[in-house]
Amino acid sequence: MGLFSKKNKVDSDTTALKELNKENNTISKLDLNEIIVVDFPENQYVKEQTDKKQIVLHHTVSGQGVDGDISWWRKTVERIGTAIIIGWDGKIYQCFSSKYWAYHLGAGNSNLDKQSIGIEIDSWGGLVRFNRQWYPAKWDENLKQNVANTNIKPIPERNVQIYVNGFCGFYGYEKYSDAQIEAARKLLIYWGERYKIPLKYNENMWDLNNDALSGKAGVWTHVSYRGNKKSDCHPQPELINMLKSLE
Repeated sequence: MGLFSKKNKVDSDTTALKELNKENNTISKLDLNEIIVVDFPENQYVKEQTDKKQIVLHHTVSGQGVDGDISWWRKTVERIGTAIIIGWDGKIYQCFSSKYWAYHLGAGNSNLDKQSIGIEIDSWGGLVRFNRQWYPAKWDENLKQNVANTNIKPIPERNVQIYVNGFCGFYGYEKYSDAQIEAARKLLIYWGERYKIPLKYNENMWDLNNDALSGKAGVWTHVSYRGNKKSDCHPQPELINMLKSLE
């Protein structure tokens, strides 16, 4: 059986979405038929319906293409994964229904995993400058620091978000594409409606904070739960503008 299929079973709630579409045009742009459902084993997530209070944004730290990320999730015994992964082109892939859960936070509190929906954005994430070019980072065990992975093609300058003062240990990040940000917007609006999750922009989502760790309802990043131990997602201006527009 192939890794992906066009068969739509997202949340098993097509009827519910149609009813919401009649009442609220703001979510009509999310076409469930465009979501690509992944052949994802049931033993790789927890098929237990849980109340949802939080939506958490991640990025994959990998190159363009979601196949490798999903294949790795399928092999882990820890049941690591997120319900959704968004490709560079904005295509939305569903591993399992948002009403179920898997481990994706690593915050030492499984209740946070249970009550949150994870979105992975396909991206190299943190970059390292070398010979005037930006490369994906790799960890050097001898130097005990991230170095440029020159085995991979450099990231074009137009796709690099620079942080003069740095963010979570990096000064450059691969930008999230416009298509990815738009796909995330549609999902956030849909889940905000479906699960009654507030979409008010949280200014403190880019730092480790007690609001996220205490289970406060809303939209957060992986950094919100792990601080500098994680670097996803980074505060790209276009992403912030999208999040603020949800209010």
